[in-house]
Amino acid sequence: MSYVIRRVFEVKPGASRKVATAVAKQSELYAEAGQRTPGHVYFNGGTVPGDKDRVYMEWTSDVIDSPYREGNVIPQTVRDAGSGVRDLIIDSYIEFYELMTPSKFQE
Repeated sequence: MSYVIRRVFEVKPGASRKVATAVAKQSELYAEAGQRTPGHVYFNGGTVPGDKDRVYMEWTSDVIDSPYREGNVIPQTVRDAGSGVRDLIIDSYIEFYELMTPSKFQE
């Protein structure tokens, strides 16, 4: 895997766990459909240090590809899993990181 891709959701106060549950289901469904590697979902509802009311979904990929690329079909089950929490999401953005692998080590 060459990249770590992280989707960040800023959510309404008190909604972190509910949104994280829906996002985790979406992550599982993407993996089952073969469109992503299995991912991790984590959140901060305000009980640990850091930015509160945030949900993160992260996975790895060999390429950075648009989900709207020609020929790609986002499964309806993924859309359905997130539909109940859309009104709880204030904003979202995506981050990309190059994954350090042994082939990239410098001496």
